[in-house]
Amino acid sequence: MQKSLTTFMLAFVAGLLGAWAYQQFFYPHLSIAEVQKSHQESFSHQVNNFTESSPSPTKATESPLPISFVEASERSTESVVFIKNFSGTDYRRYSMFDFFFGPQGGSGQRVSTGSGVIFSKDGYIITNNHVVEDAETLEVIHHKKTYKAKLIGTDPNTDIAVLKIDAENLPAIEKGSSRDLKIGEWVIAVGNPFNLTSTVTAGIVSAKERQINILGGDFPLESFIQTDAAINPGNSGGALVNVKGELVGINTAILSKTGTYTGYGFAVPVDIAAKIANDLINYGEVQKAIPGVGTEEITPEIAEEMNLNSLDGVIVNHVIRNGAAEKAGLEIGDVIIGIDDTEIKGKGSFEEALSYHYPGDQVTLYYLRDNQQKNADITLQNLHGGTGVIEKAFYSSTLLGAKLEAVNTVDKDRYEIDYGVKITALTRGYLSELGLGNGFILTEVNGEPAEEPDEIGTFLEEYSGRLVLEGITPRGRVFRQSYSVR
Repeated sequence: MQKSLTTFMLAFVAGLLGAWAYQQFFYPHLSIAEVQKSHQESFSHQVNNFTESSPSPTKATESPLPISFVEASERSTESVVFIKNFSGTDYRRYSMFDFFFGPQGGSGQRVSTGSGVIFSKDGYIITNNHVVEDAETLEVIHHKKTYKAKLIGTDPNTDIAVLKIDAENLPAIEKGSSRDLKIGEWVIAVGNPFNLTSTVTAGIVSAKERQINILGGDFPLESFIQTDAAINPGNSGGALVNVKGELVGINTAILSKTGTYTGYGFAVPVDIAAKIANDLINYGEVQKAIPGVGTEEITPEIAEEMNLNSLDGVIVNHVIRNGAAEKAGLEIGDVIIGIDDTEIKGKGSFEEALSYHYPGDQVTLYYLRDNQQKNADITLQNLHGGTGVIEKAFYSSTLLGAKLEAVNTVDKDRYEIDYGVKITALTRGYLSELGLGNGFILTEVNGEPAEEPDEIGTFLEEYSGRLVLEGITPRGRVFRQSYSVR
């Protein structure tokens, strides 16, 4: 028994000595950190076998820390306001039937809500046109304080509107760049969904230059930022910010069959929104610069028919008479592929590239004709065919229930007319009772040319007797109707 125990002890000691000698003379020295690094490199190598190339260990150690949204949220929520739109109480906007039977379609005041972003310290606020549409009274709530808001201007083409409140030293949001925004980049949506103020959600940029065909106006500009940050009713007009808390977009729409968030939201790029807001503040009118062409997307069928090698670009399907493009020699069927140093991928990028310019700016258009590349230098024009700034020029009337404005050069070309007064922003009022719709163009009133909005507006408000109106419907049909007005 004692002999067996002695033999076991000798074998155990010999084993320990052998292991020590092997580690000292045959196995490389590794610290604990090096052992962990070795395992990490092995795991990283296995994962990266699914990618095109494996990053070096040095690059792996330089990877950024996990993103925190705390600072971005703190910066941006201070600059987002709650907007209330009150409507349905001004009986001057209704017909005579409402005086006897009350407002048709329901009684009482209607209140809708949305969000806005403080654009400047002195009280200018950006929001969506549809948030303030048809408002009789607008209120802005910030830090539990309520302000009466003045509507500075709207642009249905981009769904942007600007309000002004009487306040100073407000926390204006810091502006980022939507042009530099990358697909896959983290973003935060800040707003007031379902009246839940100062709500923050996070997601990534899913796509850019999206067109979803929801905007009104004569020149709808859709080049949306698509994000999967949750956006719901009440978020409209709120801020889409990057991880620095910088504004990169104005939240505008959701893609949903239920009316609530189901995956994707859309925001107007801040570079577009800021230009529109500045125009409305400084001029009262968006300074749209046009090249004088109508365009359409390139589909696979069109590409095959025209023997095009790519779906990038837009096809010219109309050239405005006496416009900039006609003077530069562009023709129907030309494929515009670039504006200055910007490649044109589709209608969204084409409209966005133009939106940053002003009338009078000179740009170089690159286009294909019979698959041969050409270029043309053109001077962009305003909506009246000139190159200067257009001042705010319309007649607004509560009694008429509409705004009246002179027709632009595009409408003149489209309907082949030399003048006219267009009905816009139509609500319940005198003109709607006459059966005239939004977008209707008056060409003659009692046999006289309709040219100046203020003259036509004043005449219609004061006139009584036999009234004869001539014009053109939005679908291009000639209209003539007589009325007996008291």
